[in-house]
Amino acid sequence: MTTLIVIAVIVAVLAFVVIGSYNKLVALDQRADQSFADIDVQLKQRNDLIPNLVETVKGYAAHEQGTLNAVTQARAAAAGATTVNDKVAADNMMTAALGRLFAVAEAYPDLKANTNFLELQRELSDIENKLAAARRFFNNAVAEFNAVRAQFPTVLFAGMFGFGQEKPFFDVGAAERETMNAAPPTVKF
Repeated sequence: MTTLIVIAVIVAVLAFVVIGSYNKLVALDQRADQSFADIDVQLKQRNDLIPNLVETVKGYAAHEQGTLNAVTQARAAAAGATTVNDKVAADNMMTAALGRLFAVAEAYPDLKANTNFLELQRELSDIENKLAAARRFFNNAVAEFNAVRAQFPTVLFAGMFGFGQEKPFFDVGAAERETMNAAPPTVKF
């Protein structure tokens, strides 16, 4: 009889551990999915601004068609991205294209003074700040999920529950990392 009680207690403890591990993984998975949805919202807002920005620049810099096409292509890629890795690649392409667009704008003083352009630039800057915060929140949620998924005893059950794969981070990408490691720009007055 004592052996049966010991076995029942061990089974109950194991059941609590398994249920607790599963519930923790589900909660962290949901948090990561929610934070990724927050990134999607910011990316959509940014993508919605792009046509207005392109049209404003087009009026001043019509011969800069290559830059405008790059921004339009980056927007199309961003709209078609579905996975985290695709969205990271599209986001990096959009960031680079917008950087080139704003560099073009520097050559046109009338454009830089245009209130519509300035307002779009301010809105884009605001969205970029929100997007950076959403990326940090997402990467934090992913790090927490990946850490719990790899910890004992959860690692024993994660695969059985469908949580066998690590979630990818929303990172800047290799090309952007190389740019960040380049020599800083020199500023002369």
